[in-house]
Amino acid sequence: MSKIVIALGGNALQSKNSAPTAEGQLEVVKNTCERIADICSQGYEVAIVHGNGPQVGRILLASETAKDVTPAMPFDVCGAMSQGYIGYHIQQALRYALNTRNINYPVLTVATQMIVDEKDPGFTNPTKPIGPFYTEEEAKSLQEEKGYSMKEDAGRGWRRVVASPIPKRIVEIEAIKNLWDSSIVISCGGGGIPVVEKMNGTLEGVAAVIDKDFAAELLAEQVDADTLMILTEVEKVAINWGKPDQKNLDHMSLAEAARYVEEGQFAPGSMLPKVEAAMKFARTYPNKKAIITSLDKAIDALEGKTGTVITFA
Repeated sequence: MSKIVIALGGNALQSKNSAPTAEGQLEVVKNTCERIADICSQGYEVAIVHGNGPQVGRILLASETAKDVTPAMPFDVCGAMSQGYIGYHIQQALRYALNTRNINYPVLTVATQMIVDEKDPGFTNPTKPIGPFYTEEEAKSLQEEKGYSMKEDAGRGWRRVVASPIPKRIVEIEAIKNLWDSSIVISCGGGGIPVVEKMNGTLEGVAAVIDKDFAAELLAEQVDADTLMILTEVEKVAINWGKPDQKNLDHMSLAEAARYVEEGQFAPGSMLPKVEAAMKFARTYPNKKAIITSLDKAIDALEGKTGTVITFA
């Protein structure tokens, strides 16, 4: 059976039309899990990685707002909390969606630590958007008041950005591999809880959010997946996005993708990490492929009918 690592974008957890509440998230997740269950019912073996940008931002905001009542939680702990509640929602919704298709398969979440390099340049150049969108005026005010790094996010508004180091090693990878044959595993949530390895072998959490697409790519390598599938809001990757000459791409070779990246075709913190993660998978496994498409088109993309496929050549 074909093994797929699925990376879920923010729209798979929350929609623009739903309230940014736990209840609102669960409703969106139920629809997402129907699509994932459809993939499972086609005979594919899947593992799931999800983002956590809005969620970890809100957990941190709530924690900082209540600091006079209860101590604020450090960033890595907020990341772990987001893994827990997002994983719980996916477990609940996916188990139900599978049961309605007569697929009796356990779904579980592994709290996953991800080792990063404390000298990673990501710590000096924050790029990862977290939390809600702000107007430019609100963003500048937060920058002055709290010292946050704020950046405009792909034409959608301003968001706080934090360090996004490259993931080096999945601490719990052997457990994830052992669980593969008996379960659907949700792991590396939010890119994994970022930790650095100290000289004495202990692990220490750091303030960062690892990009979930790079984490999913590393997981796909480690479990020897056949396909890395990155699900986002759009059906296909486009060049000249939002312009009159926008062109949607069916396929990119590594050389073509590298050229588009060099031209600055893909927005940092948005499409760029998806394309770069897909490129890394295709470079590591020249006989395998990565697919970038929308949640609703996932099965069509697996069947070669749509989506953007990234291959070595």
